[in-house]
Amino acid sequence: MLVIQIVLSVLIFGSIAFYLACAWFTYQFFSSITPSVSETDEPVSILVPICGLDEGALENWTSLCEQDYPSYEVLFGVVDTTDPAIPTLRKLEKTYPDRVRVMIDLPPRGINHKDSTLSYLLEKAQFETLIFADSDICVTAQYIRTVTAPLSQVDVVTCAYIAHNPKFLGAALASLGRCCDFIPSAFIARAMDGGLKFAIGVTIATRKPTLEGFGGLQLNRIGSDYNLGKRAAQAGYQVELSELVLESDTGRETIGQLVERELRWARTIRFNRGLIYYTMMFCYGTVLCLPLLLISGFAPWAIALTGLTLGIRYGQAAIAVLMMNSPLLLRWFWALPLRDGLSFAIWAMGAFGRQVQWRGRRLTIAGDGLIQPLDTSV
Repeated sequence: MLVIQIVLSVLIFGSIAFYLACAWFTYQFFSSITPSVSETDEPVSILVPICGLDEGALENWTSLCEQDYPSYEVLFGVVDTTDPAIPTLRKLEKTYPDRVRVMIDLPPRGINHKDSTLSYLLEKAQFETLIFADSDICVTAQYIRTVTAPLSQVDVVTCAYIAHNPKFLGAALASLGRCCDFIPSAFIARAMDGGLKFAIGVTIATRKPTLEGFGGLQLNRIGSDYNLGKRAAQAGYQVELSELVLESDTGRETIGQLVERELRWARTIRFNRGLIYYTMMFCYGTVLCLPLLLISGFAPWAIALTGLTLGIRYGQAAIAVLMMNSPLLLRWFWALPLRDGLSFAIWAMGAFGRQVQWRGRRLTIAGDGLIQPLDTSV
């Protein structure tokens, strides 16, 4: 029992160091930002793959079509001719005839249907500067100017995203995970790696020659956005995180749906980062305090360590929320222990296994994120 207590204590102290590092790098990044927008007016193509009609879709897509920018196009792509999003896309096409183009019936060219759709849109894109955008984000009128501004100095720009004011528990847990864990840990990885070595699929801005320079889109990989940034960095291109934290609310998503999606992400990270994935054991101090308390018989020193861990964790989370201008997330802080427990469970499940669920399909992952369908009829 003494050995277990020592091991748990070491892991918890490591977690405290992780929380403090998260707080510091989050504060450092956002406090050092000098807001900037692109001063050039080079035309931009926004490419948006669509699969289904999410809650708030019309508002999200309209925000992409109402940019304070002189010359740009928005290309939407759909695989299935029966997709419920098509009537809404046709409505957008009529509302913005000079700006919106919709492509329908795009047979998958690979296992990754998202990047397959993007490959079709890329062929039709008129302009050299590209923005790959997910369909579930709502942006401000300065979106194009903000995300393309760093392209004067770097090669690939990507964005973080959270729900600033979630209305339901599932969306709140998703947002707490992104705001308090994923984004801060990305800042730590950025510092340790000497730069960002991955991209986030919600938004990726680059130029066609750059994309071609590191091998273009990958149609048979899971987490291809993550891998895209990884390959760009390996090829010598500079990847950077935008100052812009996008709005992405998962609406009425259930906890089960959240776990399914984040388990896919966890296994994606494991296959892209290798053994580094297992060092994340040091990220769950609040969860590890519970077995420590039980094994120690609620010894005073264990209670004190638990109080210290919880205090630092909540302080770090508050810094993340406030620095990302999301004070309304504070009202969900009662759910932070639940979020930490879910994160630990997802990490543990992601530490083994190759199967993931993605848009109703069962896939298996191989080396470097390569995927194959489990059901050959899919």
